[in-house]
Amino acid sequence: MKENREGILVVISGFAGTGKGTLVKGLLSEYDDYALSVSMTTRKPRPGEEDGVSYFFVSREEFEKTIAQDGLVEYASYCDNYYGTPKAYVEEQLKAGKDVILEIEIQGALKIRRIYPSALLLFVMPPGAEELRNRLVGRGTETPEVIKQRMDRAAKEAEGIEEYDYIVVNDQIGACIRKTHEIIEAAHAKPFRNEKFIQTVREDLRRMSEE
Repeated sequence: MKENREGILVVISGFAGTGKGTLVKGLLSEYDDYALSVSMTTRKPRPGEEDGVSYFFVSREEFEKTIAQDGLVEYASYCDNYYGTPKAYVEEQLKAGKDVILEIEIQGALKIRRIYPSALLLFVMPPGAEELRNRLVGRGTETPEVIKQRMDRAAKEAEGIEEYDYIVVNDQIGACIRKTHEIIEAAHAKPFRNEKFIQTVREDLRRMSEE
């Protein structure tokens, strides 16, 4: 993690089956700059998923209680399940200088942008629609009906991609991880994220010009 800089809230979205989870795992394992915000959901765990690591798996009643207590940055309903982002962890990590990754769908991403205007929104794309279908089938975790539901949802989500700052095409995962990291590092160089440094240089230049 770089010293003396505030973290960026990085929102990673994409169609189901684009490899968002693999991308996020790669960023976390290859670089020290990131913290993952674990989302809360009412959906059932998939094979290999751990509570508190993959998601916080809760009941619908518990999720709605958390909403009532204002304990979420955002939440949305997707394929008949709730997904949301716990608030306290996100803000603690940003202050500590970590880039906090939120892997959430498009509804939640746009809510994040309204609450945190400086958030960086990345949309993960497949090389093509046919490849997306092949990946969903290849996972072997959903029925044909659910796959059809996810493809229909992708068609709707495709209309909102322009709301994001960058797209990242996941054709080869290693290249996708590196490209995503490069985009996030470049975002740290934006002038609005370096106002204190800019002001210090300006003041020093003025002082030197007056000597």
